[in-house]
Amino acid sequence: MDEKALVAALTARGETVAAAESLTAGLVCATLARVPGASAVLRGGLVVYATELKAALAGVSPELLAEHGAVHPEVAAQLAEGARDRCGATWGLGLTGVAGPSAQDGVEPGTVHVGLAGPGTRTVRSLALAGDRDLIRTESVLAAFALLGEHLR
Repeated sequence: MDEKALVAALTARGETVAAAESLTAGLVCATLARVPGASAVLRGGLVVYATELKAALAGVSPELLAEHGAVHPEVAAQLAEGARDRCGATWGLGLTGVAGPSAQDGVEPGTVHVGLAGPGTRTVRSLALAGDRDLIRTESVLAAFALLGEHLR
């Protein structure tokens, strides 16, 4: 589901979305905000590029971060829950991963985890993407939109 369809679907349902973004650094929110009428559904977002901000701003468990690092499926899930809770949204998206060009904490570029939290929903999709930084970041946003879109049908 692209950003226009996502905004339309959320608007029709009277629902909202927020995001906690690491590797995409606000690209989810910026992409949604390009759509006229997005203000009816986009509550806001957290750019948590630095690992310690994932805990401080989005509520990710410091123990989880210490044990597994910032790029982990459970981190994405907790980012999604944090975005939903802190922004008062129906749905929360959480994105973490490595855009490259080099590995981070032993995690290869293109490794991405997208979390979704919402009514009766807590799920993560893990991806292995290829390409340069821009492509990995763009594909991560599209994957987040697709995941949310699946739950809006």
